[in-house]
Amino acid sequence: VTGLPFRHVGERFQQSNDTISCYFHMIFTMLATQPFYTDYVRFPAGNTVPSKIQNNPKFWPYFCNAIGAINGSHIHASPPAYVRSNYRNHK
Repeated sequence: VTGLPFRHVGERFQQSNDTISCYFHMIFTMLATQPFYTDYVRFPAGNTVPSKIQNNPKFWPYFCNAIGAINGSHIHASPPAYVRSNYRNHK
């Protein structure tokens, strides 16, 4: 979320790099496995490769099987309305 290296996050939250790394991997694993991944991750339907790439013989052989953003774009994602309250920060 912060885009900062582990060292800076650890300093911000006064935790060791090992602790930050451990929690990062725990969260990453949770987001990348069932049931979260299968319930909330949906790939776009149909052909998502831009025509600029499809029509260029220099690019198409390398990106013919592309399924998402290839330029580092951020893709908007949010949980359905009925579960959003589960993901709010509670103080």
